[in-house]
Amino acid sequence: MVKIYKEIEEIEETLVEWRRDLHAHPELAFEEHRTSKFVAEKLREFNIEVKENIAGTGVVGTLKRGSGNLAVGLRADLDALPIQEENNFNHKSKNVGKMHACGHDGHTTMLLGAAQYLSNHGKFSGTVHFIFQPAEENEGGGKAMIEDGLFERFPVNSIFGMHNIPGIPVGRFAIKPGAMMAAFDIFELTIFGQGGHAAMPHLATDPIQVGTKIVEAFQNIVAKEIDPQEPAVLSVTKFQAGDAYNVIPTKVKIGGCTRCFSEKVQGRLETRMRHLSKEIANAFDVKSDFFYERRYPPTINNEEETQLAAKAAIDTVGKDNLISNHRPSMGSEDFAFMLRERPGAYIWIGNGDGEGSCMIHNPSYDFNDKILKIGASWWVRLAEQYLSPP
Repeated sequence: MVKIYKEIEEIEETLVEWRRDLHAHPELAFEEHRTSKFVAEKLREFNIEVKENIAGTGVVGTLKRGSGNLAVGLRADLDALPIQEENNFNHKSKNVGKMHACGHDGHTTMLLGAAQYLSNHGKFSGTVHFIFQPAEENEGGGKAMIEDGLFERFPVNSIFGMHNIPGIPVGRFAIKPGAMMAAFDIFELTIFGQGGHAAMPHLATDPIQVGTKIVEAFQNIVAKEIDPQEPAVLSVTKFQAGDAYNVIPTKVKIGGCTRCFSEKVQGRLETRMRHLSKEIANAFDVKSDFFYERRYPPTINNEEETQLAAKAAIDTVGKDNLISNHRPSMGSEDFAFMLRERPGAYIWIGNGDGEGSCMIHNPSYDFNDKILKIGASWWVRLAEQYLSPP
């Protein structure tokens, strides 16, 4: 049986209203001005101390109670995606080409609901920092907040994050110690050949031929050079060259991304891709330029904080509804930056698995309002248990 706080149950309609308002007004990374203002105004209504403009559009609310000297960080994300929404309900996006296709509108709402409860009814001794982070999607807003002094200005002993996952039933959570989500890196390779007439290839140096050899060699890294018990993905997603049927182009651009769960594998992928690009290009007597950027580290849960998050989940939905053996995801999450700085854990909440449900980052996705009160109740239990008064 799901255990929802009575006071959260009573504001469920309000939570739905907030969430749908946020969904209708999505904003992209570091542009979340309306969203941040919405969050700051709500926190102030709850009599919570508010600091704005952290890493541009980040917001932190601070709530202190009692004499406890522990502090916990609770983090939600604010930004939307550059996707044109295909839904037709009343709260569909009003901003062309922008959509809350990942559920950050729901994440923000659940944490706001918990903040309201903890301010009015919370039984704890210590400090709660409600961290509303910008730019989770691709732009590293978590890292930007850290670089802007997040943990110096708002010290925490542990930090926690939560994300909805379609495919997991409503009323269930999933968490495990260790890797929860993968590292995310990007690469781009430019090969400079010598263009020419397609009927006279001997008078040109074909960069397309070189590019195909390098792509083939890239796939061999994962297949033959990475321990098969260490999951890794190397995806070439761009191969751009040429404009005419009868012209050998001057250059080729190749790009894509890699995913893995360990920094050792991350380093191996980068080193081998860089080496193979250079050596194969040299073998064909062409120049190349290889760019590799480490975007997000792997999301690694700490053992102790995982147990605390799991206990709060069990107390909310019951032991049978906690999935402790779920496979980690090859998706990535910039909450990983925060987990590198402070011990913590990242948990998944089921967004539903019914007919017609779709995965996140889909133009037909919508956050499931049925889980707002569940997620808010989990946040409250987690904070109160972490900061339980003596």
